[in-house]
Amino acid sequence: MSSSRLRGIFTPNIVPLLPDGEINEAETRRYVDWLIDHGVHGLYPNGSTGEFTRFTAEERRRIIEIMADQARGRVPILAGAAEANAKETIKACEYYHQLGCRAVAIVSPFYYKLSPAGVYAYFKEIADNTPIDVTLYNIPMFASPIDVPTVLKLAEECPRVVAIKDSSGDLPHMMRMIAAVRPVRPDFAFLTGWDAALMPMLLIGCDGGTNATSGVAPEITRKLFDLTMAGKIDEARDLQYRLLPLFDTMLYSAEFPDGFRAALKLRGIEPGPSRQPRSAVQEQQLAKLSDQLQCLLAAEGFTSEPAGGCKVERTVDPEHIAKIVQGVVGELKKRGMA
Repeated sequence: MSSSRLRGIFTPNIVPLLPDGEINEAETRRYVDWLIDHGVHGLYPNGSTGEFTRFTAEERRRIIEIMADQARGRVPILAGAAEANAKETIKACEYYHQLGCRAVAIVSPFYYKLSPAGVYAYFKEIADNTPIDVTLYNIPMFASPIDVPTVLKLAEECPRVVAIKDSSGDLPHMMRMIAAVRPVRPDFAFLTGWDAALMPMLLIGCDGGTNATSGVAPEITRKLFDLTMAGKIDEARDLQYRLLPLFDTMLYSAEFPDGFRAALKLRGIEPGPSRQPRSAVQEQQLAKLSDQLQCLLAAEGFTSEPAGGCKVERTVDPEHIAKIVQGVVGELKKRGMA
């Protein structure tokens, strides 16, 4: 178990593909360098944004091999290690440990919905038999949820379980986890996977995030992290609201994660085709979405405007976000954390 707590923005990596759908190793390596050069704290391959379920077990291992080799220890790697069962997941953990990854992230069992007792047993089996630190991955929209008592029990009983990545976007849920776990495991890290609440999550005590937007606009998420941690609330609040329409457009205007792949192409990285077949209607929607994304990226200075120009309307209510921040700070003061 490492003594250093996971901290910062770990980028959920998109996997560039060749026209035939195979992994584009050269572009993947260029993407790794681009992300590191643009300030990400760490890499997070084989996550939801990386479409890990659409690759074979061998391909998932190859993705980590390529990224670990290209990163060469410049940033830590949080490797997605979820396989179909505990036995195969443990084998993946062992291999990623050999590659020098900092930790693995493991989603709770999916397809079959498990009770809290079943979720606990699954992670306990892995934690007792892995040589590498484990980050629990809570994404209730896709997999069995990990409740607070289960997180606390695993944190108390399993030294290898060192963090949780929570993608629910549920602020009170995150606060309850931090309040329950941190007193008994000060080294335990809390990462948010919900970009729309990155700043509030950091303010309540999260150590960082695994944020899909960082794979497209790493400059924004890194700056938002730095501003928030430095206590520059007004600047961070403005940036959080600027991140919001970009995140929402990439997430909700196409089938996940196609919006993120389309935006990445606009940043000069060629993601290639998706492995998920698309209809003609979907292709038309993506073409239209690219213009919207180009406008949003142009507003941040990352691209030029499309030929037809941009009409991007911002509907930010500064008073609303100010109230949210004040509420979070007030709650922290009540808990003696600010």
